[in-house]
Amino acid sequence: MNLENMVLNEEIIQQHLTDEDSSYRPEVDGDQVGRSFYQLAKVHYDKADLKKAEELFLKSLSYSVLPRDFFFVFKTYGFLIRIASERLDGARAQEIIADCQILFDKYETKLGSLNAEYFLSLGVLYNYKGKIEESLHILEKTKELAKKENAPEVLAKALYSLSSIYFHQKLTDKALETLGELKQLLQIINKAYLRGSMNLLYGQVYSALNDFTMAAFYYKKANFYFQVKRSWNQYGYILLGRANVHKKNGKVNDAMALYENSLEFCEQGDFRRLKTILKKEMEELNESNIDIYLDRSNRKVYEKTLGMINFKHRFVLLEILFLLVQNPGDYYDKEILSKEIWKEEYNPLIHDKLIYTSISRLRKLIEPKNDNGEKRKYLIRGKDGYAFNPDVKISFHMNIKKVESEMIANIEISDPV
Repeated sequence: MNLENMVLNEEIIQQHLTDEDSSYRPEVDGDQVGRSFYQLAKVHYDKADLKKAEELFLKSLSYSVLPRDFFFVFKTYGFLIRIASERLDGARAQEIIADCQILFDKYETKLGSLNAEYFLSLGVLYNYKGKIEESLHILEKTKELAKKENAPEVLAKALYSLSSIYFHQKLTDKALETLGELKQLLQIINKAYLRGSMNLLYGQVYSALNDFTMAAFYYKKANFYFQVKRSWNQYGYILLGRANVHKKNGKVNDAMALYENSLEFCEQGDFRRLKTILKKEMEELNESNIDIYLDRSNRKVYEKTLGMINFKHRFVLLEILFLLVQNPGDYYDKEILSKEIWKEEYNPLIHDKLIYTSISRLRKLIEPKNDNGEKRKYLIRGKDGYAFNPDVKISFHMNIKKVESEMIANIEISDPV
C-alpha cells in the first residue's frame, strides 16, 4: 500500500472512530471504510501487533455486505484464525471456523460463479476443519482451474497450501515437488510475503530431512523477503528455525543465543505458541555441556562433537542405545538384551557374537575421539553385561506434540491469507 492511500485510510478510520456514536457520518462509502480498516489491520499484523490487528479485522467485518463481500469476509476470518492459533486459543479458533462454515452454507448458492478462488477458499476451509484428504482433493482441483482461468495469485496460494499440508502430513517429497512448482510461478509474479513464506517452509522441510545446509540457506532467504515486505511477524519463527539447525549440528551456544533472541521477540507480542515451543527447546539446552541428545519419537541422535548421527537402517543399534540410556549405569545382561532387542530367548551360540558385534558397531557410531585420538566412553562393558556411562550428560528431546496439537489445522502465522 502506498503512502497516499495509507494516509487516506487513517483519515477515514479516524473519522469513523471519532463519530461512530454521533449522527454525523463522513461522505465515504461503507465499503471503503471496511477496506481501510482491513488494510490497516494487515499493517499491524505484519508488524507483529496481533492484538491491534485483531481489533481492526473485527472492525472491518462490521462494514461488510454479503454476499458481495464473501471472499473478503473469508480472508478476514483467515487472519483471525491464525491469530487465535498463535495464541493457542483453540476455542476461539473453532468459533471462527464455525462462522466460516455458516458463510459457505448460506451464501455459496448466491455467488455468481464457482471459480478457482471459491474452490481455494473451500479447500482452505476443509483444512481448517481438519478434513485433510478432502482439502487436498479440492486444492488439486483449484490448481487446474486456476491455470485454466489464468489466475496466478490463486494458483500460487493453492500451491503453497498444498505444500504446507504435505509437510505437516510428513510427505516431504510431495512438499518439495509442490514447492518447486510454486518457486517457478513466483519468478513470474511479484509476491514478497508469499516468497518469504515459501522459503520459510522450504527451511522447515529441509530441516526435517536433516539437510541443514539447505535449511540454513532457505531460512536466510525467508528473512530477506520478509524484510523486503517489512513484515516482522515471522522473525521469531525464522530465529527458531535457525536455532534448530544449530542445535541439530551440536552447536549448543549458537542455538541458545538464537532461542533467546526469538524469546525476546515473543515478549513484544502475543506469540504464545512460539513462546511455548521455544521454552521446551531451551529446556533441552539448559546445560551447555550436554554430550548427547536423543529424540526417540523421530529416531534421531545428536552428539555434540559429531553432530547428527546417521543410523541409516541400523534400527537394532538404535534400539540398543535407547534401551541402555533409560537407566545410565545399570547393566543389561545378554538375557535381557536378547529378549528386549531381538525378542528371543538367550542362546549363547546365536546371541554372544550378535550382541558383541552390535555393541562394537554402536560404539563406532556414537563415541567421538578427542584431540589425542582417544574415544569418549559412552558404552561400558562389565561382567553383568553392558551399561550406558552415567557420567555422560544426556538430554532427551521433549515431545512438543501438545503444542502442535493446539495449532488449528496446521495453520501457522506465516501462512498467506
